[in-house]
Amino acid sequence: MSVSAPSPTIFSGSISGFFQVASLLSLLLLLFKVAQHHLQRQRLLKAFQEFPSPPSHWVFGHKIQSDQELQEILTWVEKFPSGCPQWLWGSKVRFIVYDPDYMKIILGRTDPKARSSYRFLAPWIGEGLLLLNGQTWFQHRRMLTPAFHYDVLMPYVGIMADSVRVMLDKWEQLISQDSSLEIFQHVSLMTLDTIMKCAFTHQGSVQLDRSLTSDGRLSHRSCQIAHEHTDRVIKLRKAQLQDEGELEKVKRKRHLDFLDILLFARMENGKGLSDKDLRAEVDTFMFEGHDTTASGLSWIFYALAMHPKHQQMCREEVQSLLGDGASITWDHLDQMPYTTMCIKEAMRLYPPVPGVSRELSKPVTFPDGRSLPKGVILVLSFYALHHNPKVWPNPEVFDPSRFAPDSAQHSHSFLPFSGGSRNCIGKRFAMNELKVAVALTLLRFELLPDSTRIPEPMARIVLKSKNGIHLYLRKL
Repeated sequence: MSVSAPSPTIFSGSISGFFQVASLLSLLLLLFKVAQHHLQRQRLLKAFQEFPSPPSHWVFGHKIQSDQELQEILTWVEKFPSGCPQWLWGSKVRFIVYDPDYMKIILGRTDPKARSSYRFLAPWIGEGLLLLNGQTWFQHRRMLTPAFHYDVLMPYVGIMADSVRVMLDKWEQLISQDSSLEIFQHVSLMTLDTIMKCAFTHQGSVQLDRSLTSDGRLSHRSCQIAHEHTDRVIKLRKAQLQDEGELEKVKRKRHLDFLDILLFARMENGKGLSDKDLRAEVDTFMFEGHDTTASGLSWIFYALAMHPKHQQMCREEVQSLLGDGASITWDHLDQMPYTTMCIKEAMRLYPPVPGVSRELSKPVTFPDGRSLPKGVILVLSFYALHHNPKVWPNPEVFDPSRFAPDSAQHSHSFLPFSGGSRNCIGKRFAMNELKVAVALTLLRFELLPDSTRIPEPMARIVLKSKNGIHLYLRKL
C-alpha cells in the first residue's frame, strides 16, 4: 500500500492561511493600540484643558530638538503663565513648571521622582539618595545629613584650595595668547579630585593622572579609576576599623566624615548598609559632588568673563581679604559678599541642574485654582524659572544686586540646589567650593571670553554647553 506525498497546493495553501491569520491579528492589535493611544490622549487633553500650550502634532508632539529645548521653552514662559504641557510623542506628555508658587506647592509635597527621567542613571550610580523614594530615601537622608555638619566641612576648605591650585598650575602651562582654553573638563577633574580627597581621603590627584584625551574630553578610563578607587577605599577603611585603636579613635570623634557615616550606619532594622547600598551612596556622592559643582563653576567663570567690571570688583574684594596669595580659610568664606552675589547671579542665569522631575502621587490644585490629576509627570524647570520675566525683571541681564542682603525675593524664585525636603544635601559643601575656586582663580588670572565660541546651554542632568566653554586666561 503506497502513501501519497502531501500536495504542494495544500502546503502552500496552509502557509497562505497562516499569513492571513497573522496579518489579521496584527491589524487587530494595531487598531487596538491606536484606539488605546487615542483614549489616553483624550484623557490627557482633558487633564490639561486648563493649561494652553503651543500647537503640537498628534504623533510627533512639539518636535523640539534636544539641544534647542531650553531656548524653545523660554518662548513659552512669556506666553503661557506658570506652566505648560509639552507633548513628546503620541500620548507621552510632561508638564513644565516655571512659576515660584507652583514650585513651592510641588516641592512641599512628597511626590516620587519620575523614574522615566532618571532610569538611565541607575546602572551608573545605583539606587542612592538621588534615585531613592519614600521611606528608604528618608532613612538614607537622615543618616547622611550629619556628614555635612559645619564641623565636618571646615577642614575641607584647605583641601579644596589645594585641588584648585593644581588646576591653576596646569592652566599656567597650557594658556596661550593665541588660543582659548576649554575649561569645563579641567574644572570637572578638579571637583572630582576634591570630592575624592574630602570624602574618601584620596592621597593622589586625578588631575595629574593624564585622564584627558587629546581633544579634552574626560575619558572613560578616568571614571573607571574613580570607581576602582572607591572600592579600594571602602575595603581599606573596613579593614582599618577592625583595629580596636582606630575604632576607638573614630568613636571619640564628635562628627564622622561621609565614608565613616556610611560604614557605621544602621537602618531601622538594626542592619548596616549592604555592599550594594554602600556603593550606590558612594557613587551618588561622587556624581553629585563633582559634576554639578563643575557645571556651576564653569558657567560662573564664563559669566565673570563676560562682565569684566563685576569680575574686577570680585577680584578687589578677594585681594583685600587674602592679599596676593594668603591661604584661604573657613572664616574668609563669609567675608566675600560681592563675590557671593556674583556667584548667585551666575547660577540664576546658568543653574547647574536645569530641572528635576516628579510624578504626581495624588491630584494637586495650584494657588490660581487650576489642577492636575494623579500620574502626571512634572518637570520643575529651574532654568525657565530663573529666566521668567514675571519673577526676574530683565532676566537676561547680569545684575548681582538682585542678591544684595536687603533684596526681597520669593522663597522659591531661586533654586540652584532645588528646594523642599529633597533639596541638595551638599549645597553648603558646593557653595564653599565655588567660593574657594572663584577667589583663588581671580587672584591668578583675568578671565576673557572667546567671541568666536559662545557657549550654547544644553539641558542634560547638569547644564552643559553644546560646544564647550572656551575662555582666554591672562596671567596676573
